[in-house]
Amino acid sequence: MSRPNSAFSAQARSGVRNLANLEQTASTTRVLNLVAVARDWSESWDYIDRPLFRSRLLNTSLFVKHRLRDDEVYLVTCPNRTTTKIIFPLHRDQFGLGGLSILMGQRGWREGLMDVCGGEDGADFVRDVRVLEIMNELPSFDPFLLREHLRRRKVDVAPCYFAISQADIERMRAFVAEEVANLIALAFGDLEVNDGGRLVDSLLSARIDEKLEPLRMTFGLDPESFREGVFSWRGFLYYKWCLADLTSRVNKVLDEIEALKVLPPCSRESLDYVRKAQARIRRAVGRCYREVATAIAVYDDAFRDLTRNGEPRAFRTFLVRAPTMFLSLGEMVGALSHIASFWRYRFPEGARLECDGPDAHDLLRDFELSLGVNTEDRAAA
Repeated sequence: MSRPNSAFSAQARSGVRNLANLEQTASTTRVLNLVAVARDWSESWDYIDRPLFRSRLLNTSLFVKHRLRDDEVYLVTCPNRTTTKIIFPLHRDQFGLGGLSILMGQRGWREGLMDVCGGEDGADFVRDVRVLEIMNELPSFDPFLLREHLRRRKVDVAPCYFAISQADIERMRAFVAEEVANLIALAFGDLEVNDGGRLVDSLLSARIDEKLEPLRMTFGLDPESFREGVFSWRGFLYYKWCLADLTSRVNKVLDEIEALKVLPPCSRESLDYVRKAQARIRRAVGRCYREVATAIAVYDDAFRDLTRNGEPRAFRTFLVRAPTMFLSLGEMVGALSHIASFWRYRFPEGARLECDGPDAHDLLRDFELSLGVNTEDRAAA
């Protein structure tokens, strides 16, 4: 039976240090931190009754979207280079002690998971593996995309699992404060700066409290519908912030992709592929931006009607229907984020923009797959 990899022994000191800093720096889309969810929500009946995983160990673990390194590809039987890494910290309050990890798709991963969790191949384990496989289908752990994907697969999970990471909340706060300033003035009147900041924090939090009651009254929604509506609203604020945050970075990466110099060894076929892929990626990114902007414009129009005309009906209707848009929005924003982050990982600022033919082919092919560039697109180029 294949044994799970040891994150502590395999990643050495730098890996342990990264694990220790994970909670403070993690991107929402890359890391799902169930240690933090358990710490914040373990006494909630909703958390107890509707867990993401039945296994207590799985339900207090870390999940990372992991791009396979060259020396890991042979371990995993999956068609792409990104999979889910499950990390079991040795101590939930001291990540610096390291932990065990399993890559989904590696040979014998289910047996290794059963061994770590100390369970049997019963109904709960089968259910947990199904949830893991559903999660692994997604390009990221974007909470809005994840929730809608699970819901469509009839997996009922407590809302507390679909929060924005604290690191991203810190980066989003100023953007959201400016975005909702007019609505806060409409619903709450004149507020002190600190009070306005606390309301923004409440809006971004997974926990809906009494501070938002005036907003519920403005929308004319019952408490349950309001909770759903705030989740949808938070999703569009998140996507709008992501798009603003990504635009300059993606544009710079596109310029660098076009400037990439391909070194030997490189066959004529590979060089031809790279040159055509460079153009296709720019077109696909442009198409992706237009589709995301169109979806966000629907939100902007409804929000403008609310804040300028004091008319809540259009925005209320939008909030009810918004989750149906999360699948496509999450996938597109995730693709843009992957391109920006992985390119910069591969080519840090100031690095020489050059690599050999096979490396260039694999890199651009990965970007095309993320963007959904299909066979017809490649044949037409």
